[in-house]
Amino acid sequence: MSETTLPNADQAAFWNDAGGRTWVELNDLLDHQIEPIGHRALEALAPRSGERLLDVGCGCGQTTLALAERVGPTGQVTGLDISAPMLDLARRRAADEGVGNVRFIAADAQTHAFQAHAFDALFSRFGVMFFDDPATAFHNLRDALAPGGRLAFVCWRALAENAWMSTPLQAALRRLPPPPPPTPGAPGPFAFADRDRVLAILGSAGFADIGLEPVNMPVGGNSLEDSVRLALRVGPLGALLRENPEAAPKVIDDIRVVLSSRLSDGAVWMDGAVWVVTARRP
Repeated sequence: MSETTLPNADQAAFWNDAGGRTWVELNDLLDHQIEPIGHRALEALAPRSGERLLDVGCGCGQTTLALAERVGPTGQVTGLDISAPMLDLARRRAADEGVGNVRFIAADAQTHAFQAHAFDALFSRFGVMFFDDPATAFHNLRDALAPGGRLAFVCWRALAENAWMSTPLQAALRRLPPPPPPTPGAPGPFAFADRDRVLAILGSAGFADIGLEPVNMPVGGNSLEDSVRLALRVGPLGALLRENPEAAPKVIDDIRVVLSSRLSDGAVWMDGAVWVVTARRP
């Protein structure tokens, strides 16, 4: 099997190159923007002292460290991601903060050979929407859970419900060719937007007591100029500009104008919409 035919090869290439480098560079801004949303999933998981947790798609480690604080020194948190640049930052953060009850693994949750029943609970903040075969991935993750183990993750609902991503994109499309329509269910930020699809994936993987809570909350909190930087580099507009880099100077003023209309007390805020998903291994 060639490297290009391995599961999630395109995602691994992206997150070990442009995607991972961008998130490392903009990590403070991104963490500030999505931390409150991740907190909703963390509260749904309700980690307990002494538990063994897996943080799926842990990225630069903010959520792994937050989980480690919840489980305390008698617990253990494993952060797993396919992005070497992001894991490098995660390890530095843990060392700088003196957090000893964490470890980080460079691996793909869809294919990694987990020890059976190794974890009491699984968590993810926007890290589970990028699998080529999500049913296989969640079956693998279920096997890593102890009987009765819990799952909680947060994922985006549809692009149209997330103004913080759709508004800059629509402003830029006045000067850019539209992106091709996404393939339904293809790996990407909105792969789990469909409630019935998520239920089917988790059900086929053997999870029980599956719940999807729709949560609407403002996304942002960064300055106007930092919000413009983020809009140009991440999300659907960032993807479009990676394909058309020469267009960035043409759209930046349009982005700044539309985001300035969303300023409140010096910070940009726009609507965000997610699912907080919970389940249990029987």
